[in-house]
Amino acid sequence: MSQSDIGEFLGIMQTVYSRYERGAGTIPIEHLLKLADLYNVSTDYMLGRTNLRNYDEK
Repeated sequence: MSQSDIGEFLGIMQTVYSRYERGAGTIPIEHLLKLADLYNVSTDYMLGRTNLRNYDEK
């Protein structure tokens, strides 16, 4: 997916999403949750707190 696609999915502009990817802006929790659902991963995985993609992995 392109940044524009994800921006549209989140209801934000591509430039805002680009800032999230670069770490130049703080991602709101509601966007983090939507992205975790989209990619079928845990929020802990997205935040670098675990190497397990989701909680079902052992």
